[in-house]
Amino acid sequence: MPTDILSFEDVLVRFGAETIYDGLSFTVNEGEFLCILGPSGCGKSTSLRLMGNLLEAQGGHVSIEGLPPERGWDRLAYIFQSPRLTPWRTALGNVLLGMELRFENQPMGMKETAIRLLNMVGLQNDMDKYPAMLSGGERQRVAIARALSVNPDIILMDEPFSALDLNTRQRMRSEIIRIWQETGKTVIFVTHDIDEALILADRILLLSNKPTRTLETITLDQPRPRVIEKSESLNRQKEHLISLFRTLEEQDELEYA
Repeated sequence: MPTDILSFEDVLVRFGAETIYDGLSFTVNEGEFLCILGPSGCGKSTSLRLMGNLLEAQGGHVSIEGLPPERGWDRLAYIFQSPRLTPWRTALGNVLLGMELRFENQPMGMKETAIRLLNMVGLQNDMDKYPAMLSGGERQRVAIARALSVNPDIILMDEPFSALDLNTRQRMRSEIIRIWQETGKTVIFVTHDIDEALILADRILLLSNKPTRTLETITLDQPRPRVIEKSESLNRQKEHLISLFRTLEEQDELEYA
């Protein structure tokens, strides 16, 4: 029986007069790869901000391993759209920085941990390079190693590959699946890309237009690596999701017409 590691229960969020969430509810299973998919502006990234205690809900409950976000935030690590590396530190130094900032009493063996994680993400020959010397994909690999360095139970990923070129993005998708399988972490991955969600996820949480609710939850049990064009079931899911997105776009156009 899957164990819930994170939950939203009837969550209400308002920004001024605008209601973003009006009773949003969902759960995340321990160790799963969940993709949060939805139209632009529906509040996908807002969900990560709530989990990380960067934003407070006006109603309902957000729970991280049974704790409110203000007590459970240290079970999480965040990977942003931009790697957000410190330019005057090497790749190794940036991974060390994650641990230096997280841990008040810095654990022994931090350098060994950083080296091990940079090896895991394929940067064993680039540890002494500064961010300006690395490609976009390599910088994002450093960001992944930095997130893993604080040994989180849950990794929050906010469209981390959206700024990369197509080929690099495809390689990074394969890499994050390998790293997830090796580490057993829970991954919550925000995306607006239907193909990306189908390739990566154990489950897809599809969000509606604002005020946002859970429109549908799709479970994917196809083996990895996945090639959508070669899978009849994935192609059906893709067509279904495209149809839902078209409906959401039409509803949005009617609302603002």
